Amino acid sequence: MAESVDLNADLGEGFGAWELGDDEAMLGVVTSANVACGFHAGDPALLLRTCRQAAARGVRVGAQVSYRDLAGFGRRFIDVTPEDLTAEVIYQIGALQAIARAAGTTVAYVKPHGALYNTIVSHREQAAAVAAAVHGVDAGLPVLGLSSSVFFEEAGKRGLRTVAEAFADRAYQPDGTLVSRREPGAVLHDPVEIAERVVGMVTTRQTTAVDGSVIPVTVESVCVHGDSPGAVDIATAVREHLLAGGIQLSPFT
Repeated sequence: MAESVDLNADLGEGFGAWELGDDEAMLGVVTSANVACGFHAGDPALLLRTCRQAAARGVRVGAQVSYRDLAGFGRRFIDVTPEDLTAEVIYQIGALQAIARAAGTTVAYVKPHGALYNTIVSHREQAAAVAAAVHGVDAGLPVLGLSSSVFFEEAGKRGLRTVAEAFADRAYQPDGTLVSRREPGAVLHDPVEIAERVVGMVTTRQTTAVDGSVIPVTVESVCVHGDSPGAVDIATAVREHLLAGGIQLSPFT
């Protein structure tokens, strides 16, 4: 049986008159769509349209939950209490579940966004709060994240399925975490270089960190960012290189 991997992207991240990315084009490339839930981006009409387009393309919809931070696009750490964070994640999942249902599909998984994603790699209280929220809504919902995170530990304690993802266009630290976007070289831009890197990740379960060291990566899903310059070209190159390498693309749910 050929090797298979999921390809996901963050979508539905515009707001009102402000457009971000080409969601329709990305939905022709990816197998899973991490749809914003209104807290860092996404207005109701956009989210409904995105879910309808995903349903028409047979693309799985995931709830892309975040800190309540529209102004900062969810990329700023917020010292929110665990109780508030759990409630806010429940709220976001519930909102997208209603929109997805109206669009003829369902929320199939949950993926934290931005600063929340990075924080719960090591911040146990917030990791537990997010895991508790997902479990409280639907214990059958898988969660996407980094394999070495305390979020996965907390999710595992609650019986949640964890799905390890790798990032196509982000640089890695030697410890397997992502290089901060504030650092030079944190985001990669060359489509062919990125695509070849992804194929290497999937086939060898390794990648090269910023210091030149080779580190292990667990890859069940590959994230290609929908808001990067040239995002569609990058995602298309990744898809084509994976298929050319005999790797099937299919959602993990």
